[in-house]
Amino acid sequence: MTKSEVLTVTLNPSIDKTIVLPELRVGSLNRTSEVRLDPGGKGINVARLLHEFGVGVTAAGWSGGAEGEALMGYLKRDGIAASFTPVQGRTRTNLKIVDSSKELTTEINEAGAVVTEAELAAFIRDFTLLLEDVSYLILGGSIPPGVPDTIYARLAGIAREHGVKTVLDADGEALREGLQAVPFAVKPNIHELERLLGRTLASDEEIVEAARELLGQGVSIVIVSMGEAGSIAVSGQEAYRVKPFEITVKSTVGAGDSMVACLVHCLLQGKGLRDIAAWTAAAGTLTASKEGTQLCTLAEVQEHVHRVEVHSIGVHPL
Repeated sequence: MTKSEVLTVTLNPSIDKTIVLPELRVGSLNRTSEVRLDPGGKGINVARLLHEFGVGVTAAGWSGGAEGEALMGYLKRDGIAASFTPVQGRTRTNLKIVDSSKELTTEINEAGAVVTEAELAAFIRDFTLLLEDVSYLILGGSIPPGVPDTIYARLAGIAREHGVKTVLDADGEALREGLQAVPFAVKPNIHELERLLGRTLASDEEIVEAARELLGQGVSIVIVSMGEAGSIAVSGQEAYRVKPFEITVKSTVGAGDSMVACLVHCLLQGKGLRDIAAWTAAAGTLTASKEGTQLCTLAEVQEHVHRVEVHSIGVHPL
């Protein structure tokens, strides 16, 4: 097995059940044309893509019940190293309903199992052991019931003590609290960043300024995703506005996770911010062009990254 360079944490993983319908008829009988089961959750999606990219990665989190056993089976099927701490509750199942006629995906997500204090303590012990020889920690996704919003800050703090850089992709209080531990990089979408700062960001200049507020707290890289409008990547020295190539959006599931995976891949490759901006945009765009929970591949990103438009935004170095 390849040595793990990256540890991903998915505190609220899922079995993602994708149901493809010729057409979704609400209130009527629907018959499927395809059904697919995949391991789900932000950290798991990142692990799936990093594994496809040839990066050594371990996925961690909580799992429980028959669904948890199935989750471990799917990760093993996909060749992903996994170290999940058991819980008494069951791993949730999230439903993705694909309407092929409209090329739209409807998501129905369960809340997840309640985690006890003992289960939290057990995970912290397991997590700390997994940090040995890891370069990057990926934290992202929802937090299960029973776990405090400060959990990402706590995990990032432990990682820092072990010399591990954290990439944070969270929302709400989990993002706000997580920033207190000064992660190396964050990838909010525009709505998450607006909620964090409590104001509307109506222009590229305002988005860059908002990102620089996070840099002022000690973050090194901020990538703000904006769906079809593209993204903005900012560091203390540079800022880039990215316009993706045109696609037909089939599902946004995993698009942000693909950007996070590509960010870490680029960091491990020693790429600069301009390349990071282009590669992350290509990855997110390609994943959005696929149905359900399908993710892009390294070959696809390499083939299409040249189609991404990257423009420098003049900034004064911090």
